Amino acid sequence: MLSPLTQIPAIRAARIATSTLFFCAGFCFASWASRIPQIQAKLGLNEAELGGVLLALPVGLIIGLPVSGFLVAKYGSRRIAILAVLLYAITLPLLGLITSPWQLIVVLFFFGFGGNLLNISMNTQGAGVEDAYQRSIMASFHGVWSLAGFTGAAVGTLMVRFIISPFLHFCLITVTIYFLVWVIYRFLLVKDIHSGGDAPVFAKPDGDLLKLGLIAFCCMVCEGTMFDWSGIYFAKEVKAPGEYITFGFAAFMTTMAGGRFIGDWLATKLGKRNMIRMSGILIASGLMIAVIFPYMFTAIAGFLLTGMGVSSVVPLVYGAAAKSGKVASGVALAAVSTVGYLGFLFGPPVIGFIAQIFSLRWSFTLIAILGFCTTLLAGYVNVEDKKN
Repeated sequence: MLSPLTQIPAIRAARIATSTLFFCAGFCFASWASRIPQIQAKLGLNEAELGGVLLALPVGLIIGLPVSGFLVAKYGSRRIAILAVLLYAITLPLLGLITSPWQLIVVLFFFGFGGNLLNISMNTQGAGVEDAYQRSIMASFHGVWSLAGFTGAAVGTLMVRFIISPFLHFCLITVTIYFLVWVIYRFLLVKDIHSGGDAPVFAKPDGDLLKLGLIAFCCMVCEGTMFDWSGIYFAKEVKAPGEYITFGFAAFMTTMAGGRFIGDWLATKLGKRNMIRMSGILIASGLMIAVIFPYMFTAIAGFLLTGMGVSSVVPLVYGAAAKSGKVASGVALAAVSTVGYLGFLFGPPVIGFIAQIFSLRWSFTLIAILGFCTTLLAGYVNVEDKKN
């Protein structure tokens, strides 16, 4: 590990390099997401068929979690991150070449697998850089991911406007990512924290990791719900005009991205545990404002608060998990990510079932309660950095 007192330029370079990995990950995923309608039309899939095909991505992601933890623990996050980002990016042009649904299923599986391999390795790098800085910086990495998502979506919109094929679009993205990796790979941390003999590669996650996973679960249920249901909520409950139904999601994404760039400063000032507690209160308050007052401006205000609340929870939890010291950092991150992603993937469908039986407002009330659970659980975990 780099000494924070003697190698400040190297640490800064490592932070820039790790931020670039997060940018590549967000840019790659958003580029794919921006061309889903064109690929759907190319394959002639209806909404139900597309939904079934798209499940291949989260399946690859979930299956990749334990494998990612093992590989990062065994070979180090630097090697795996470089390999993962190259594989993740090269999968994009393959998505542009598919001509049948079964091909899309196969490629999406490996896209999800590679994306998770990159996720675990780059978060392990981020935890190491944060440890060298001796203050919270993890949220800023995730903020770069969000910024890359906006950038990828904007580039995708331009590509569609100028009638650039998905294959050519994806080739340009891959070349860009390969160039960025070539520039920064030498500056990544060589040694991970908790990677020595006292950090086993395989171990049963302890209670602290499980609690961190539950916090991630509660937060990512809220995040997944906002991704999948915010537009529907504005259409059916807020009764927004057609051109305004995306305003709620835009409000949520704006404060989620912006909150990640000030989250580290707030976590340093308030303490990480207090930051998570405050985040849970913001999530619950924002959602309940939208539930109790389902009108345009109040719902937008509620979603703004929800985005701010969601913004920093997962980065703080990931940082605490990687520095737990009970197991290797990659294994700890994989364990916490597994529990968290279950919320992101399976929470929104459950919300749909509840909305069908009762109403969407009752569904959002349940999500508000889960959001507040992050506040309650924060008192039972150790997320503060150890003082040297």
